[in-house]
Amino acid sequence: MSSSRFADRPALLGVLLFVTSETAFFALLIVTYVHFFGQSSTAAMARAHLDPFRTGIFSLFLFSSSFAVWRAERTGRANRIGRRRFWLAATIALGIVFLAGQVLEYAGILRSGLGLGSNLFTSTFFTLTGFHAAHVLVGLVMLSILLGLDLANATNARSGAQQSVSIYWHFVDGVWVVIFAIVYVLTFRGIIG
Repeated sequence: MSSSRFADRPALLGVLLFVTSETAFFALLIVTYVHFFGQSSTAAMARAHLDPFRTGIFSLFLFSSSFAVWRAERTGRANRIGRRRFWLAATIALGIVFLAGQVLEYAGILRSGLGLGSNLFTSTFFTLTGFHAAHVLVGLVMLSILLGLDLANATNARSGAQQSVSIYWHFVDGVWVVIFAIVYVLTFRGIIG
């Protein structure tokens, strides 16, 4: 993208800079998780307390939400207001289902007597996945505001805001692909730990 394109759309530049900084932060959290997980004997604990199948099901809802937000953006460009609202609402609903899955998993771990500071596994797991869940929650708030503006027919900032929120939401989904692969798939395959 040329610099003149950013001059016309400062929100786009802002979200791209934000996503870049958050990518670095998530990369550090992921490297920390792998580093400490590999140094400790917590692989058995992870296998005992995490359910990759159930989390995989809830992850499909998040991955589907990326398609839904893409559809909202595309129908927004075509000025199909009803469809855009439908896809924005679908994105929000799918994101909420994913967060509900995270809450269920956290509740199960907490019920087993483990907490954030119980050991190295729980500290790194809750930090990494909790930071991601916070990003999902922020995204849901932004999507809800966008839908609210759309329902109020506030059309003046819709296009730039839709694109910025979509980029952020795709980022959140992409980060979860990496987290799920490392925390669930690689751990249960015995590749790490």
